[in-house]
Amino acid sequence: MAGRPASVASGARHSVTIVDTTVWIDFFGGTNTPEVQELQRLIDASEDVCICGVILTEVLQGIREDKDHAAVSAAFEAFLFLPMTQRTFIRAADLYRTLRRRGVTIRNAVDCMIASVAIEHDIPLLHNDRDFDGIATLGNLKVVKTRERPTRKSTVRLRRP
Repeated sequence: MAGRPASVASGARHSVTIVDTTVWIDFFGGTNTPEVQELQRLIDASEDVCICGVILTEVLQGIREDKDHAAVSAAFEAFLFLPMTQRTFIRAADLYRTLRRRGVTIRNAVDCMIASVAIEHDIPLLHNDRDFDGIATLGNLKVVKTRERPTRKSTVRLRRP
């Protein structure tokens, strides 16, 4: 699907959200986090939940059992699949480089690719990965806030006497 999902382009009132690998791993693993609760709410409300190729790859590559792999792969067919173009990868590299110049190191370049897809489609990202909070400081990535995350500046470090 090129461009924005049809529900966004047509002005439909329901939400569209891209869901990061971290949330899917917790979801399929049965871990109850605020992000998993939000994902479940989106699914229950029949909202548009999106993935992209690198999210699909990251989730599926971590599944050991063939039966589970087949079930998760089939489950993903119910969600919108957002394409990645050459522009996506150039933007991802630009995000990484800009953040690095500002002293922010992104631990996984794939996160810049996922952020780039979200930015291109103007879709908020549901995640549980601090790298996306760093990317969002540039101002063009919308993230779904499910809880307050401590930042490095606000973290208090105690020293032992």
